Amino acid sequence: MDIKEYTEAEIAVTAIDGRIDGTTAAEAETAILGRLTGVPALVLDLAQVDYVSSAGLRVVLKAAKSARASGARLALAGLAPQVQEVFDISGFSSVLEIHASSAEAIASLLAASGDGA
Repeated sequence: MDIKEYTEAEIAVTAIDGRIDGTTAAEAETAILGRLTGVPALVLDLAQVDYVSSAGLRVVLKAAKSARASGARLALAGLAPQVQEVFDISGFSSVLEIHASSAEAIASLLAASGDGA
């Protein structure tokens, strides 16, 4: 798993490449929760993730709870069909903000905050 982090228009973005499973969940959690500190919003770009296990779902749920507690927003972006299916089956799709791409997620978050289109 490879994790890249950047900021665009004050929105933190964490892009993950690889699998989020029992082996990589702790690393993903550390990176994601670390990015939530002091930001208004975080986009979790999963475009290069081809597999998410229950351990990966727990990481996303923990991130969502942490974001809510800190007043930040969390949006997911770029889910591959097989990853989207895992989120759909688990019911996460109905409680998480999911966009087709990180650009769409950033635009939505900026629009909601009144800072952009």
